[in-house]
Amino acid sequence: MSNRRRKRVLTWHVHGNYLYYLTQSDHDFYLPVKPGKPEGYGGRAGTLPWGSNVYEIDAEDVKRSAFDIILYQSHKNYLEDRLEILSEAQIRRLPQIFLEHDPPRQHPADTKHPVDDPNMLLVHVTHFNQLMWDSSRTPTIVIEHGVIVPEDAAYSGELERGITVVNNIARRGRRTGADVFRYASQRVPLDLVGMNASDLGGYGEIPYHQLLQFESRYRFFFNPIRYTSLGLAVCEAMMIGMPIIGLATTEMPAVIQNGVTGYIDTNLDRLVACMQHLLDDPGEAKRLSENARAYALEHFNIQRFTRDWDQAFSQF
Repeated sequence: MSNRRRKRVLTWHVHGNYLYYLTQSDHDFYLPVKPGKPEGYGGRAGTLPWGSNVYEIDAEDVKRSAFDIILYQSHKNYLEDRLEILSEAQIRRLPQIFLEHDPPRQHPADTKHPVDDPNMLLVHVTHFNQLMWDSSRTPTIVIEHGVIVPEDAAYSGELERGITVVNNIARRGRRTGADVFRYASQRVPLDLVGMNASDLGGYGEIPYHQLLQFESRYRFFFNPIRYTSLGLAVCEAMMIGMPIIGLATTEMPAVIQNGVTGYIDTNLDRLVACMQHLLDDPGEAKRLSENARAYALEHFNIQRFTRDWDQAFSQF
């Protein structure tokens, strides 16, 4: 029997935008904080408009507090943080969910997930991730992304340039496609936005409430990332109607259809040619824009996303 009452969920601040979208569901979320706000303990940090159902709790008080569900969002949460801030009774008795944001890093097919527990639920954010992880005995489901975009952010595409949004792309290197971006930007006009984007000559970080309106003027959105989950930046860009150009890797082939919502390929020269085509033909970019937005409205709407999470929480 499902249990749809409002839950008290303890989780960590790992991916800010995802956490913001997750907290749109009708549950209460408690974020542990520590002095200095080290990794995972930032609470209601950043510029996101956190709702009244998101609470900060001192990490030292977690053991003495009541929760309905523990939601881990990183391997560190599961392997280290829970042993430090949770009581033995909480670990033993409380329902637990592991939200896996990434595909396996060590080997794309033979990596065992750190969770091997038939009593825990493992939630993947893409079907590619679920396919690649060896989840052993742990039951798994997929909850695809859901996003919210500002009402005043809508694609216009008047700038004859493309835009890329990746945080710390230079530091993260080949996995996030620093070399791919560099190759393409030497052949077509491309701008880069994100944390420390200035390391590759970009604009740097733009606040959440301004970012989508800023990028909506660009002709297309370019995603150079080789190997990660489907980026929220891609979903958000599609939701405002941006044509997407990117690598045909991980979940992207399941989302982007060539000539319909954008273009994907593993041949960089063909991708550059597609970029130039959209720069030369704003009418074609507009057609792709309308299709991209229609896809996003169907697949990435926040109502579907919160409904899927409600169903996951109601299992406990």
